[in-house]
Amino acid sequence: MGIISRRQQHEEIAEYLQDLIQSGELAPGDPLPSEAELCEKFDSSRGPVRQAVATLRADGLISSGRGRRSIVLLAPSTSSFDALLSASALMKEQGRTSGGKILRIAREPADDRTARALQLEQGDPVVEVERVRSADGVPAVIERLVFPFKIGERLLAMSEDNESVHEILAQHGINADNAVRIGQITTATAEQATLLEIEEGAPLWHVELRASTFQGEHIEYAEYDFRGDMMRLVMSNVRGGPVPVKFSIIDPGTQPGDYGEYNN
Repeated sequence: MGIISRRQQHEEIAEYLQDLIQSGELAPGDPLPSEAELCEKFDSSRGPVRQAVATLRADGLISSGRGRRSIVLLAPSTSSFDALLSASALMKEQGRTSGGKILRIAREPADDRTARALQLEQGDPVVEVERVRSADGVPAVIERLVFPFKIGERLLAMSEDNESVHEILAQHGINADNAVRIGQITTATAEQATLLEIEEGAPLWHVELRASTFQGEHIEYAEYDFRGDMMRLVMSNVRGGPVPVKFSIIDPGTQPGDYGEYNN
C-alpha cells in the first residue's frame, strides 16, 4: 500500500534532546551536546544531527548558535507532534481525562474540498469519523476526520466512543510524518453550541489539518472546532531561525475552507 513509515534518525535525535531539556537535565543557559558527541551516540552522520538541532531551533528551545554551540533557552514547553495531530494525545499529554461520543462513522464519496485535500478524485470513497471529544468531562472539541478508504476502512468497526483513531491506524503501521494546520476564529452554530454546551455564537477555534507520510502520501484531512474558552496558543521563536507559523490578515467574512492553498 506504500503507507507504512519508519521513524527517521533525526526524529530520534530531536526527541532525545527535547527529553533532556524538558526533564531539566539541560537547563536554560546550558550548551547542547556537540555534533561529534551526538554523532557518536547515535552512530550518525552530521546531517541527521543538524536536522534535529534545526527542529529544536524552530521550536524556540535553543539559540541560533551562529558558529558556536547552541544554548538552551528559557522557553515554554511545547506540544508533541502527536498532540497536535490527535485530540486523544493532546489530552493525555496534558494529564486530562479524555472522553468522546461518536456522532457518525461512514463510507462517503469525497466532495470537492476533501478530494483536493487528500489528492483524490471527487467521488472517490473516503471514511469519515465525527465525534465530540471531552476533557475531564467537559465537551471541548468537535472533530471530523476523513481518510482515503484504503486507510479508513480499519475504522468502520469502531464501537468505543473514546478509542484513539490514530492509535488504531498506528497498529497497522500507518503514521503521519508531516502535518499542515490552519486556524481561524469562527462562531458556534446552534448545532455546535448544543454539542459543546455553549451559547450559540460563542467563539470557536476552527482548525483544518492535512497529514501525510514522509513519502508525501496524503492520508488524512481533518476539521476541529474547539471551544474558544478552552484553548490557548503559546509560541516561542528565535531570530535567524525558521518560524513554522504564519499570521495572515484575511478578508472579513472569509469562511473556513476558503483559504486557497495553504502557503498563501
